[in-house]
Amino acid sequence: MLRLMREQASSWLIKVLLGAIVVVFIFWGVGSFRSQRGGSVAVVNGDVITSDDYRNAYNNLVERVRQSFGNQFNEDILETLRVKEQALNQLIDNRLLVQEAQRLKFRVSNEELAEAIMDIGAFQNAGAFDSRLYKNVLTRLRLTPEEFEVSHRESMLTEKLRSLVTESVKVADQEAREWYNWQNALVDIDYLFFKPDRYKDINPALEEIKGYFEDNKTSYKTEPMIKVRHLKFSSDAYTSQVKVSDDEIRDYYDINQEEFTKPKTVGARHILIKLDQAADAEAVEKKRKKALDILKMAREGRDFAALAQKYSEGPTKNKGGYLGEFRKETMVKPFADKAFTMKPGEISEPLRTQFGWHVIKVEKVTPASNLSLEEAQKTILKKLTDEKAKSLAYDEAAAVSDISFEGDDLMLAAEERNLKVMTTEFFTKKGAVEDVREPAKYASVAFDLQGTEISDIQDFVDEYYIMQVVERIPAKIHEFADVKEKVRSALVKEKQDQQAREDANALLSALKSGESLSSESKKYKIELKSTGFFKRNDSIPGIGFQRQVIEAAFKLSDNKKLAEEVIKDGQGYYVIQFRKRKDPDPFGFGSEEKRIKQSLREQKKARIYNAFVEQIKSKSEITIKEEFLE
Repeated sequence: MLRLMREQASSWLIKVLLGAIVVVFIFWGVGSFRSQRGGSVAVVNGDVITSDDYRNAYNNLVERVRQSFGNQFNEDILETLRVKEQALNQLIDNRLLVQEAQRLKFRVSNEELAEAIMDIGAFQNAGAFDSRLYKNVLTRLRLTPEEFEVSHRESMLTEKLRSLVTESVKVADQEAREWYNWQNALVDIDYLFFKPDRYKDINPALEEIKGYFEDNKTSYKTEPMIKVRHLKFSSDAYTSQVKVSDDEIRDYYDINQEEFTKPKTVGARHILIKLDQAADAEAVEKKRKKALDILKMAREGRDFAALAQKYSEGPTKNKGGYLGEFRKETMVKPFADKAFTMKPGEISEPLRTQFGWHVIKVEKVTPASNLSLEEAQKTILKKLTDEKAKSLAYDEAAAVSDISFEGDDLMLAAEERNLKVMTTEFFTKKGAVEDVREPAKYASVAFDLQGTEISDIQDFVDEYYIMQVVERIPAKIHEFADVKEKVRSALVKEKQDQQAREDANALLSALKSGESLSSESKKYKIELKSTGFFKRNDSIPGIGFQRQVIEAAFKLSDNKKLAEEVIKDGQGYYVIQFRKRKDPDPFGFGSEEKRIKQSLREQKKARIYNAFVEQIKSKSEITIKEEFLE
């Protein structure tokens, strides 16, 4: 059956809908096919993980991180997330799971495999498997059908193993109830905040500043600098070589219909009567009646925008409650669900969300619509042209990279192919590099190069680079006179922080000795504040989302009103004291029970499965190539 699928495949797919396939490509080995390619980076019970396996896993993880962090993506994030180790660990874990599934004699028949592949959305056209797309998707990802079939069979084997290990996991009613009570409990605290910059009278002497400099000299180094030469392969330079056929454009349009759909939008106004999430039944009803009174006026013909300006308590009050046109997913669910069932001119009954009671008036409804092939053609042509141009740029970069290793190789390769070598000015690791689209990434890669090493191909948006450092200026310690003010400022900040910490600790000691928070706040001339009720995952009113404060607050009670120690955040020190605790609404559990059980079940399954993998790993022989991750 699989052979027949391959024989019928032809043409190629323009855009890959990664979906389920990406998981397979990134994380599962491809058995004997891959063992024939690239050097070994690890051996797992005799099975080889090749450098090609690792490179594919690493590159895909990097791309996922890049998509998650957007413009904030840089090399530091990759180091923090330890992406290199993640990629290798995932390959090792999955190789172990395949071996265990085989040991337990799990099998996936050809019929099962064929059915699973035919169900993958990326291989379907208009909901049906398209054998032509099957081969073309794989061609686009540089995989043969044989490689993909081995890979997908192994992923199915391990999924059977996962099901065996986790299928019996259950969550008891009491367990779900306890989690609901824990997650939705509320606490109210008093607090004082010692902010270091309130201490204005700190003036260290010159000798003290000099001593601080001597103790912290390494903090006052100049930045090392380097000069780099590079070859740039811009996709723009290859656009003229690209040809895109009408069939390719139509294929893309047919397979990516969601790109050419304009979703339904609603234009509306609303009047918000604010209500605390933890409000009691009496407060809830009082606010609801106020919303009903406003609704009555609106339905009697009063101008809705004028009513919003007078009565609304939300941020759109001054705009007559106008929210503009919005998609369903941009609003909180109860609000969106209601607004998207209404007709233009219709005014809703009061609706409660996490913000309070809303009265909604829909002014405009724009139905979903689709662009025709003719309307989308220009956009598709540009996209496919850009993709093909980038591919040509990469091919050229790869050809140069294959013959460049170190020393003068880069210059010789450039001369041989009539390419222009560019050389930068000196720059620091944090400095700007001119005429480079991702200067921070460029600098990070350059500073990682050793000696006359030539970089791998680097992808910077629509440009590829091959880089080599040609000159270095090492870091050196500044003269004291050059950084005197900077040193003084750092010393003052350190002393301010120390004073704030000492005062906060002194106040906490006084409270533990029986002094009142109110009297101590006056002594230190700091305003005593209360937060009001908040939950474990809430932003604390007046403070913000401070995890350490939240954790400390929920350890307090009538029997233990004070935290054990002061709490430091990025800006200062908190001293907190218990006021009240409130149990969650017992009637809220019913609507949350199903979701809670599902969430807890998935957490349990993950813990059990991870423990299972660790147990297998502890009994296995795993060898990682020496210094591979260094």
